[in-house]
Amino acid sequence: MNDILNRIQQIINNEHITVGKMEQLIGASKGVLSKAFIKKTDIQTKWLQRIVENFPQYSGDWLLSGNGSMLKQAADVQLANTFLLRTDRKIEVQDIPLYDTSATAGLLAIFNESNISPEDYLRIPNIPPVDGAIYVRGESMTPLLKSGDIIIYKKLELSLDSILWGQIYLLSFVAGGDTFTVVKYIQKSDQPECIRLVSHNDRFEPKDIPLGSIRALAIVKASITFHTIE
Repeated sequence: MNDILNRIQQIINNEHITVGKMEQLIGASKGVLSKAFIKKTDIQTKWLQRIVENFPQYSGDWLLSGNGSMLKQAADVQLANTFLLRTDRKIEVQDIPLYDTSATAGLLAIFNESNISPEDYLRIPNIPPVDGAIYVRGESMTPLLKSGDIIIYKKLELSLDSILWGQIYLLSFVAGGDTFTVVKYIQKSDQPECIRLVSHNDRFEPKDIPLGSIRALAIVKASITFHTIE
């Protein structure tokens, strides 16, 4: 188990985060990882699985056994889903920047700051002009989009006129002083100047939010499965 702890520490160092931040990202209570580091005790399998799910760029086989490379090596990228409009104009080939929001200041920073470097580029043929790609986090859009999948997005203006009801969007919004980044269907709300966020997974209830609470908005154009060589 000490070897696994050492590899977890390598991920933490590579992501430039703290142990506490990793606990937060994987949904663990404070101390779940830090106590294991101090006492050199085992970590439950579910937390190792959460690390793999929330940091999909790292090899699960490497984390558990030490075999192979720490970072996955891209061998091929296949479109799993496309969410195209009839008016979309396709480009033969694009180099699309892939960002890891857990290693940056969030979606708004990626949208607004040109000095944030992507962790990689995806070369995708025959899709409309897009601005970037990020990893999916969480289970609210399963089985359509799973944690660890990649979505490709196009940035939009923050207005009701930019929204096509029923499409899938990537957005950041503020609620209760906290900023949330989600992937959801956007539908019309019964409340004025609000939108309704709807999950694909029925276990998650719809939520109405004020349009003014949105800080970043993008429409999802495609999702991809990232095949790898371990």
